[in-house]
Amino acid sequence: MSPILIQEVLQTLPHRFPFVLVDRVLSAEGGTVHALKNVSVNEPYFPGHFPQEPVMPGVLIVEAMAQASMFCLHGQLESGTVGYLAGVEGARFKRKVIPGDQLHLHARLEYLRRGLGKTICRAEVDGAVAAEATILFAVAKG
Repeated sequence: MSPILIQEVLQTLPHRFPFVLVDRVLSAEGGTVHALKNVSVNEPYFPGHFPQEPVMPGVLIVEAMAQASMFCLHGQLESGTVGYLAGVEGARFKRKVIPGDQLHLHARLEYLRRGLGKTICRAEVDGAVAAEATILFAVAKG
């Protein structure tokens, strides 16, 4: 498959600036996803989150993994269907994510049954794991 560019990302996710945390989806097939978030010093959270040493908040890394997870279902959901975060299990943070980093978001669909789903996620920078979590979600008409 060809990459999913920001225009289609915005058609898939209900989020808008400043909360869109997926810039591009490199691959989305077979229930797995590889997406990108380019971390810029211009992100709106950096001036207040350790201004002397800007660090991407862990909760936003988890949100980025959750947004990437929705592309595990790419092409399978009806128009207007939204994925809602239902839970986060086993979140672990292994390294800081700072301006200039390119966050590689990996998600694998474990299951989707009766509108409830689970993905196993990992965020990496330069091949090193930055964070891991299991994301639980519910899909419903938005």
